[in-house]
Amino acid sequence: MTLDPTISHPDGDLVDVRPEGLAGPGGVFFVDPWRPVEHAIITHAHADHARPGSRHYLTTSDGAGVLRTRLGADASIQTVAYGEPLRLGDATVSLHPAGHVLGSAQVRIDVGGRVAVVSGDYKRHADPTCVPFEPVPCDVFVSECTFGLPIYRWPDPAAVFADINAWWRRCQDDGRTAVIFVYAFGKAQRLLAGADASIGPILVHGAIDRLLPAYHAAGVELPETSRADHENAKRARGRALVLAPPSARGSTWIRKFGPVATAMASGWMRVRGQRRRRSVDRGFVLSDHADWPGLEATIAETGATRVLLTHGATEPMTRWLRERGVDAGVLPTPYEGEMEESNEPPPDRADGRTDGQAEAG
Repeated sequence: MTLDPTISHPDGDLVDVRPEGLAGPGGVFFVDPWRPVEHAIITHAHADHARPGSRHYLTTSDGAGVLRTRLGADASIQTVAYGEPLRLGDATVSLHPAGHVLGSAQVRIDVGGRVAVVSGDYKRHADPTCVPFEPVPCDVFVSECTFGLPIYRWPDPAAVFADINAWWRRCQDDGRTAVIFVYAFGKAQRLLAGADASIGPILVHGAIDRLLPAYHAAGVELPETSRADHENAKRARGRALVLAPPSARGSTWIRKFGPVATAMASGWMRVRGQRRRRSVDRGFVLSDHADWPGLEATIAETGATRVLLTHGATEPMTRWLRERGVDAGVLPTPYEGEMEESNEPPPDRADGRTDGQAEAG
């Protein structure tokens, strides 16, 4: 892992990059490590942040259900409430809401009164399926930068959901099943929360269905859904809203719904041409990451004197911050942000395929 050459040292007394990942003081723990370690603190259960193989995991109480589904019954998972302090080596560590997905957290690391915050992924718009983001004052802020370009500015989510529901009604008028591709964890549940269940039946792909019990256990209210099997697909053909992961796009799995209209909900839909590249009929701009104004506001609200940016459009944001006198740099990581591969379930079948790939085949 090679650091930005403009960063001589990423504040190693608070956070440091090692071959295993982003380490806390002395390497006692790692945040979202990309290799197995003794103690892993997990910001959220997306596959690029929650990798299997570590001996012990720490996450939020809300996030444990999905993490358990992802890592398996044998994983050693300890949970803490938001804001609950723990002493780990020389550091006092606590987890704070990130507003990204269910159970997502920022990791606050305090060593002798100096504070670093590792954001994980975060968003600033309200989302009924997770605890809202809370700015955490710090000296060093490690921020995601998935959408770190000024073009990325999100519309009002309420207006987006109104558009989705109107599109679903039009699909019914045309006798087509409305199929919308969303990431299985986070985006799917957020869309469910915004869907108008009075319009018709809602079917979900198996990769989404297997994660819903964790949301119900966490007390998140979602409309009634059915698994998108052949029987339900036939019964609801031409009336249903179907949620499926992007891996199902263009697959034979889609054929059982009869004539379909397809859409994708993603921040990437903000860029002209992405809908055509993804081969869908409609694109809805809906992201679980901060847009440019959200990144800008968050960095300012932390009061950090040093900002380290990870994954995404890091270089433009770094230049923008430096022009304004902020000590900013890039911290390379393998995290992917809002990408199809990062949010798909890991293999859980003997043939190595995910539930999504199995149903899509």
